[in-house]
Amino acid sequence: MTRLSHTSRLSENSWGVIYMCASMLAFTLNDTLMKAATVLPTPGLPLSEAIFLRGLVATVGLLLLARFTGGLRHLMPGRADLGPVALRTFAEVAATGAFLLALMHMSLANLTAILQSLPLAVTLAAAVFLKEPIGWRRLTAIAVGFVGMLIVIRPGGEAFDRWSLLGLASVACVVLRDLSTRRFSRAMPSVVPAIWASGSVTVMGGIGMALYGAVPPPPVTLLETFAAALFLIVGYMMAIMTMRVGDLGLVAPFRYTSLLWAILLGWMLFGTLPDFWTFVGAAIVVGSGLYMLLRQRQVRMSAGAEPVQVARDGTSG
Repeated sequence: MTRLSHTSRLSENSWGVIYMCASMLAFTLNDTLMKAATVLPTPGLPLSEAIFLRGLVATVGLLLLARFTGGLRHLMPGRADLGPVALRTFAEVAATGAFLLALMHMSLANLTAILQSLPLAVTLAAAVFLKEPIGWRRLTAIAVGFVGMLIVIRPGGEAFDRWSLLGLASVACVVLRDLSTRRFSRAMPSVVPAIWASGSVTVMGGIGMALYGAVPPPPVTLLETFAAALFLIVGYMMAIMTMRVGDLGLVAPFRYTSLLWAILLGWMLFGTLPDFWTFVGAAIVVGSGLYMLLRQRQVRMSAGAEPVQVARDGTSG
């Protein structure tokens, strides 16, 4: 009996790793296709138009998902969830705008390297604003990780410009998004805030189109934005499925595969590779995040708590 239970647990962990890796690949493919749609062929599709077209497909897809999973009856949040959903939606819109605008002017790998600081930033923000306990070891890991991020962006150097600042702004907005998500009641289906976020981002793109105009999208660009929307939905789906299986200590570190995907796709499609110091800084950030996750698991196990299951929730645009 014990052996069967152990085999089942290993199977759940294996599926958790698969779901996490698939989620990271789907989100990175979404980012890659959105960058291609807005810069290729030069000058590419206006950003607001690309956001609107992608958002339209993604929102319809999420509504269909909610229809088949029974989430539509919860589409209007209750009084307890109204504030957190509104705050999360605002943060999602701001994060998407900042991220995609930075992505138009930065290499995919460099921007993704900055985003690897998210687990560190969320942990620190949770300790400061939600009063969640954090020991000196994890606090040190966070400090070292932020040093790595400074190496990536190099303030004062040629690599640091307003687009790097936008990348950092998108990190701050995602931290706000994740903290507001912690305030949801247990009755809130995961697909509902995703619908509100996707719909609001689509409206933002529509407003931008009305203000700055639109161009007839070439067939290949239209296909890119459509595919980006599909990968965005897959990323959301895989992130939700990741939450339901696997242990934190085993599954969560695989979120960093997004950096490997970004380096590979950036090189294959745009001919760009990070420089030496970006690799060094990214390695420090990833190493700090992995240590923090390991330490967090040790603390929970020593306290006799069950490992917590987590997933990346749509960090990117």
